[in-house]
Amino acid sequence: MNFSIWGLSGSLHTERDNLLPFAEDRLNFWLEVIDKACNRFRPDSELSRLNEAQGDVVLSTVLVRALVAARRASELTGGLCDPTILPSLEALGYDRDYDSLGDVADTPMDLRPAPGFSALGFDEVARTVHKTFDCRIDLGASAKALVADLVAQDVAPTGGVVVEIGGDVSARGRGLKGPWVVGIASTLTITGDEPRIALEDGAIATSSNDVRTWRRGDHVIGHIIDPRSGRSAVSPFAAATVIDTDCVSANAFATAALLWGEDAAWHIAQAGRSARLVRHDGTVEFVGAWPREEAA
Repeated sequence: MNFSIWGLSGSLHTERDNLLPFAEDRLNFWLEVIDKACNRFRPDSELSRLNEAQGDVVLSTVLVRALVAARRASELTGGLCDPTILPSLEALGYDRDYDSLGDVADTPMDLRPAPGFSALGFDEVARTVHKTFDCRIDLGASAKALVADLVAQDVAPTGGVVVEIGGDVSARGRGLKGPWVVGIASTLTITGDEPRIALEDGAIATSSNDVRTWRRGDHVIGHIIDPRSGRSAVSPFAAATVIDTDCVSANAFATAALLWGEDAAWHIAQAGRSARLVRHDGTVEFVGAWPREEAA
């Protein structure tokens, strides 16, 4: 099954055909509840209301779950995968759904380091954040990875399943003929010639700052923001793909890899993860125990 959501392509596959209707039901359920809670482009979403609030705000259990995932992503990457970069995204022009985003004028802007997750004053037990007006959040990256994990988690007791949303893949169990076979693409253009690896009970995520881009005057802007400066990331790598036990963690490390730059391999290896880093000239570097790749 193929689908589209949030301007991204996705796919869902199950070990047996008779499992697919249940998997589709769980996919539709989680897409709907996460969209209502976390879509910053929906004025009626809980996140949109939160971003305009000040003071102590009580959260739904769904948004708490999304913030727990975002907190984990931040902690794993030393704050580089950070949800409080929304002011920079908007200042750079990403203030509407990507499908509606065109070129923007190169007007003066005030880009600053992101406040960081700790600035939210998030209390998981009390289900609250202490919100200041200048601390505004975007959960796009971690939320889509979370959906993939939640769907896979729900379906896994009934059989093997693999969920992919915008390059984030979460797999549980095996396919009908063995481990899932996953193509590794560095762009949104799929040729069918991508190298493939086997995946069983794990996750893969790919991040690229060359994919979701727009022009601001004469400059090409990417959607990945460096929270240390508030500016669009500049990296020696065009794409980073990371394997982990869950998609939220894999996505966090893939995003951070682009921001770590030449130190990415060291950080990923120190964290015990495996990665595939692609430089702008197409050169590929492997980190850790990256699995053997097979030709398409």
